[in-house]
Amino acid sequence: MTAASFEETLKAFQERSPFQPFTVVLLSGKQFEVDHPKALVHREGVAIFVGPGGVPVVFDHEGVEHFFGDLAERSAS
Repeated sequence: MTAASFEETLKAFQERSPFQPFTVVLLSGKQFEVDHPKALVHREGVAIFVGPGGVPVVFDHEGVEHFFGDLAERSAS
């Protein structure tokens, strides 16, 4: 996944209103659910998600296989 695509996708999921959780699937097979928009920070193809209990997950555009979540309901902005 390109860094630009990674950034655009994360921004689209993070800014949905109302926010809906989404899942990140890594190439390693690991996956996790982003359950709050402010629990995620990203810049230049790298992201940090702070999960329940304060457990951080660092991931980047090269390690993401795909994202799951329905963006079809996202209103045009």
